[in-house]
This record gives sequence, structure tokens and C-alpha cells, in this order.
Amino acid sequence: MTIPASPEPNGFVSPNSETGLIIFAHGSRVEAANQSVRTVAGELADLGSFRYVEAAFLELGRPDLQGAANALIAKGLNRILVIPYFLTLGTHLERDLPRLVGQIASVHPGLEIRVARPLDGHPSLVQILLDRSRE
Repeated sequence: MTIPASPEPNGFVSPNSETGLIIFAHGSRVEAANQSVRTVAGELADLGSFRYVEAAFLELGRPDLQGAANALIAKGLNRILVIPYFLTLGTHLERDLPRLVGQIASVHPGLEIRVARPLDGHPSLVQILLDRSRE
């Protein structure tokens, strides 16, 4: 298992690689919110850069992270990148996600699993905010 403190997935994942992506969100009691995360995962897969993309939820949505990882492992993948669908680093990403990833890795010793940074700090976020201000 590899969970770098400051992930650098460029050396780990390249488009069209046999690496599975998991878009990991908090989850909501509002099923439409969960479905929109699944839709984003599907749209990412449809772009064709990555064949295997799953959505997963910390709570209140299905599948959970273990379920999404199991789906990718069942397809023969042994490399997974978890991309948090969270704006900022917080308790769930500092405490809960590393614990969950550790549990998955302990059950699947040949699995290489990494976690990307949250969305915070990505230059596109500023543009998105500007776009929203103009709607």
C-alpha cells in the first residue's frame, strides 16, 4: 500500500493505464446528490482516458469505498487512485479516508492504492467561481 503524504499521481497514473479511479464523495441523504457523483464518474469514464471509474461514498450512499475497490479488483486491476470529491482537506480526508484505504490494502496485499489531493487549490476552481458569478 502506498499513501503518500503529498500524492504525486502523475508517476502512478497515466491515461489509458490499467489503473482504476474511484471518485470518493461524502454521500448524502438526498439521493439526487449521490447520483450526481455517479454521473460525474460516468462522464469521466466516457471521456475515454480511463476505462475503469467508480463512484464511492463515505456514508449515506452506495457503494462505499470498499465496494468500489472490490468492483475494480474484480475486473483484474491491481492499481487504484482514489480522487476525493471534496473541496478541502478536513477530518474525513485526514482521518477517515486513510483508515479506509489501509483496511482495503490490508485485505488485498498486492493492491497498489493511492489518494489524490482534494479539489482545493486547483486553478480551475477560481474560474468555476467566476463562471458561477456570471450566471
